[in-house]
Amino acid sequence: MREEFSFFTQSGNKIRASVYYQDYSISKPCLILVHGFKGFKDWGFWPYTAEYFSNRDFNVVSFNFSHNGVGESLTEFDELEKFADNTISLEVSELNEIIDTVKNGGFGKIKCSSIGLVGHSRGGAVSILAASNNKNVDALAVWASVAKLDRYTERQKKEWREKGFIEVLNSRTNQMMRMNVALLEDIEANKNSSLNIEKAVKSLNKPFLIIHGEQDLTVPVDEGKMLFDYSDKSLTEFEIIPSTGHTFDIVHPFESSNTKFDRVLEKTLSFFKKYLNNN
Repeated sequence: MREEFSFFTQSGNKIRASVYYQDYSISKPCLILVHGFKGFKDWGFWPYTAEYFSNRDFNVVSFNFSHNGVGESLTEFDELEKFADNTISLEVSELNEIIDTVKNGGFGKIKCSSIGLVGHSRGGAVSILAASNNKNVDALAVWASVAKLDRYTERQKKEWREKGFIEVLNSRTNQMMRMNVALLEDIEANKNSSLNIEKAVKSLNKPFLIIHGEQDLTVPVDEGKMLFDYSDKSLTEFEIIPSTGHTFDIVHPFESSNTKFDRVLEKTLSFFKKYLNNN
């Protein structure tokens, strides 16, 4: 079963979510799927991933950040003004609201015995930052996660500040997507505190799974190694998937899974089966 929800955050921003479940009368571990930069809940592997876990005794919540650029269409970047105004701190705040809403039974009739996060790319970093401070998160898995949020050269930053924005090309849609200087200012103002990924991993104290493609050109596998270096090895598992990149050879629109992405799902499933209770 898939059910659609929308609600407004405490800041008045609209969140669209999909909930996947088989039997809402039974309390089950719940997974929250967290998309990354230029991502959305109906991109590529996300609906397939949600169905995969829903069919294996998990309730699953997949959602769009309010400023990810995808609006009513659910599949097109039709809110580029919001995309331009997005910040990491806003996403962390929204993920914390989602976590607490799931915990408090705010998504229909599903009952959650425990909560796990699955974050991809920048969504991995946002998941780490939220999980490190949110007592309702019991375990965390990140796929192709970034290990640093300041990813820009000094030249880029100078141009960004002078113009008030920079633009990135979405090669899939051929759209130029603007990011306002508020994003840079947020990262720089909070790099030693609320947006410090190293600090967040070191204070995580929860089961942590890191999966990374060996040939990831978008976020090099060295960033996965950095996260592992920061982590408590007694609570952390690290898996490198050979001969694959940032999306594990999955494209949008989704065509089919493959042996590499199957391995990602199988490893993530065994991790959550091990660490999320079903009381």
